Amino acid sequence: VQLQASGGGLVQAGKSLRLSCAASVGTLDYYDIAWYRQAPGKEREALSCISSNAETTTTVDSVKGRFTVSRDNSRNTVYLQMDSLKPEDTAVYYCATVPGCSKYVSILSHYDGWGQGTLVTVSS
Repeated sequence: VQLQASGGGLVQAGKSLRLSCAASVGTLDYYDIAWYRQAPGKEREALSCISSNAETTTTVDSVKGRFTVSRDNSRNTVYLQMDSLKPEDTAVYYCATVPGCSKYVSILSHYDGWGQGTLVTVSS
């Protein structure tokens, strides 16, 4: 399945943005989906993951309480709601299928199936 993230843009600090992850080919229904980001000059980092049936979500502490992952399998789309955005949230955001949300952080070092990301720029 091929994924494409969208919904990025320029936003002021404190505002919200919702990113979407859609499958350009295939269906997302059977996959756990994770969100990642890569800020300029920094390593890619894991953010959040949602199981295929949406019963399980997990989010890293650094964005917990501000970022919320959800999905609508009827729309073949996974979302990342980002609230109270900060300038340090500026990054390219990616979504990816993962072999279980328990692994979405550990696979980061060797995952090579990155699709097109979406740029989020937060101005101060």
